[in-house]
Amino acid sequence: MTNRHRSSAEPPPRPGDHGDALPPDVPVEFAAFCELHRPRYLSYARVWLPDRTEAAIAVHQAFAEIAVHWRELLGSSNPTAHAWQILRATVAEHTRQPLPTTPDRHPADDDLAILHYVVGLAAPEIADVIGTDTGSVAGRLRRTMLHEASGW
Repeated sequence: MTNRHRSSAEPPPRPGDHGDALPPDVPVEFAAFCELHRPRYLSYARVWLPDRTEAAIAVHQAFAEIAVHWRELLGSSNPTAHAWQILRATVAEHTRQPLPTTPDRHPADDDLAILHYVVGLAAPEIADVIGTDTGSVAGRLRRTMLHEASGW
């Protein structure tokens, strides 16, 4: 797995910064989920919220909401996809406006483009973050690229 979502000039987050440190009594599965997804969630949030502190707060709030629903999410058919929707909704709340979409594209297509072209994640990494399969991500990225190219 690559770590393209963190620039080399950016120091790693310190435990305790905006809720990065988890209480010792959280389920190990939740702690692992946070460890895996926090850097990518933060990279996505920073696209919409350029202020580092506000982006970190949004991600912290998303993880707090995910924690509240953790047992329910684990029982769902796709916990990662549900967690992604919580993050996306939390970031939208912080932008104080809905995240943009175009009439003929699904908002998730915009998310894929951001995660690929701005954050720098490959299709398998994006699939892991949003809770879908790599083939679906690759196909939707191709369609998004073709849609954009047709407007050039």
